[in-house]
Amino acid sequence: MRLLRNLAFYFAFYIGSLLITSASLGALPFSVEAFRARVRNWAQWQRWCVTHLLGCKIVLEGAPLDEPVLYAIKHESFFEAIDAPALFDTPSVFAKQELFSIPLWGRAAAAFGLVPVARDAGAKALMQMIRSAKALVADGRPLVIFPEGTRVPHGEVRALQSGFAGLYKMLGLPVVPVAVNSGPIYHRKLKKPGTITYKFGEPIPPGLPRSEIEERVLAAINALNG
Repeated sequence: MRLLRNLAFYFAFYIGSLLITSASLGALPFSVEAFRARVRNWAQWQRWCVTHLLGCKIVLEGAPLDEPVLYAIKHESFFEAIDAPALFDTPSVFAKQELFSIPLWGRAAAAFGLVPVARDAGAKALMQMIRSAKALVADGRPLVIFPEGTRVPHGEVRALQSGFAGLYKMLGLPVVPVAVNSGPIYHRKLKKPGTITYKFGEPIPPGLPRSEIEERVLAAINALNG
């Protein structure tokens, strides 16, 4: 049964992803709102496949805020990255520069307002990234970052990327840490049923010293490691 569920999931999710991504790009020249709706549909389609085909539950402990903030999310699998447009209202996600070269997806990501992160770029590229992020915040959009910089196995605590504290300082936004435990369920070729939980931490105000913001975010995003 588990193998059949996985076969159904992979077939439905990837065929659906191709169709929805193509539809989003087709809508883009005519309506930004229609384009954004299709991107949200992609995240919603993943949720449907996860819940109906894999037999999983998605649970939220807490909820997103109504004002623009920086959400710092634990990264255990592709699930939470794809799920962001379903979890938040038109989020702008900081994503690795190389992801923007993926056919169709990269073009859609750039048009949706994801912010490319070139880790080895200089100060000029960093300031451009900050300007882009501030413009998105001014438009009322939440920002989403995976501060560990890569997927981390469930139960493992890994230091945050050095750029996170600098970004926090320059943006001057509250940070909401979010724990998620998708790894044991989703980060495997043969996925399994279970409950994927998001746990929203208390907002952390801007202006804290680097050591304090890193310590508080690290503790909060690992709150579901047990």
